[in-house]
Amino acid sequence: MSKLDTRVMTAHVPVSMADKVGLMAQRLERSKGWIVKQALADWIAREDERDRLTQEALADVDARQVIDHQAVLAWADSLDSDQPLPAPR
Repeated sequence: MSKLDTRVMTAHVPVSMADKVGLMAQRLERSKGWIVKQALADWIAREDERDRLTQEALADVDARQVIDHQAVLAWADSLDSDQPLPAPR
């Protein structure tokens, strides 16, 4: 990635967090920018996955492919028993 493919971003973070990033950068022999970029990439990936799963769930609701609430409650209540129910489908 060249400098033309990047953009500088700034953010105010708590001093304790900035200090931890600095310590991690030293320990890993990486730059603080690398640590922040890795963390941001991981967060973006998790948020993208959360959004994908939400959209999938909403499509299931629209298609009326849902599990009855009472069936879920019965299953959850059975989890502490000696014979838990199979997960509802």
